[in-house]
Amino acid sequence: MAEALVINIIAAEPGARIHEAARKITREFSDAGLVEEPVWLSPDKACDIGVQIAWPELAVAIPRGVLHMGEGLDVNILAAANRRKKLLVADMDSTIVGCECVDELAALARLKPQVAAITDRAMNGDIPFEEALRERVALLKGLSLDALERTYRDRVRLNPGAVTLVSTMKAHGARTCLVSGGFTFFTERVAKAAGFDGHQANVLLDDGSRLTGAVREPILGREAKLNALRNEMAALGISAADALAVGDGANDLAMIEHAGLGVAYHAKPVLADAADAGIRYGDLTALLFLQGYRADEFVSSAPA
Repeated sequence: MAEALVINIIAAEPGARIHEAARKITREFSDAGLVEEPVWLSPDKACDIGVQIAWPELAVAIPRGVLHMGEGLDVNILAAANRRKKLLVADMDSTIVGCECVDELAALARLKPQVAAITDRAMNGDIPFEEALRERVALLKGLSLDALERTYRDRVRLNPGAVTLVSTMKAHGARTCLVSGGFTFFTERVAKAAGFDGHQANVLLDDGSRLTGAVREPILGREAKLNALRNEMAALGISAADALAVGDGANDLAMIEHAGLGVAYHAKPVLADAADAGIRYGDLTALLFLQGYRADEFVSSAPA
């Protein structure tokens, strides 16, 4: 029996190449099943192509050729039903913001190369996240508390599209939560800047003036992120099908696999291989296009 699918194409930069990709996909599917004309979510930027096809495996195989047309196009295949989600749960570091906050803290202690190497191994899934976090925080022992404020002020920046993603989903009735393996000092500020409804993260311990080199236990890692997603779903009375989770590293794997739409955003291979959809080139507004939002429905105002 044919299944209703949508092939979603997003261009990192508006231009003619997305039209070429849409034409190619339409040609490829014309013999395999019923294919609809592209619906443009944003002129020269994003479109949906509806497909009725009996073999989902074929639907996965054909568009891969589009990815070889060069960089700049994100192509994903999604179920046509229930695209707009009622819950957004997002990772923070290298997803909503463009850095790893612990690495930037380490830069002030002149330890960034050592800490960043541990971060990279953890995000690739080479070492357990909890072990990696304890090891990195231990290296920060003695760092003054004003280093946190300086790091946030000078080094932490929202990724393009973060405010629009959060504001648009909230305007259409969704709840939005920031769930990070990082630190509450940063999630509190980032959540406010981007407009998230809530945030969860780990707590750095200090003696009143300097970091002690420890983090409050238990550590919020992969399973805790999944539990946070489940708790938010339960509070809203929704199923996993109504939830969108987004992240970039191995620490996000469990929540990405559980959510109805799990998105790998500029992600490590271990996460990209497991996610329902991947954004390699676009900014965070791509998550709105994945849900079928049109550009004229976007809400781009910053939170009050």
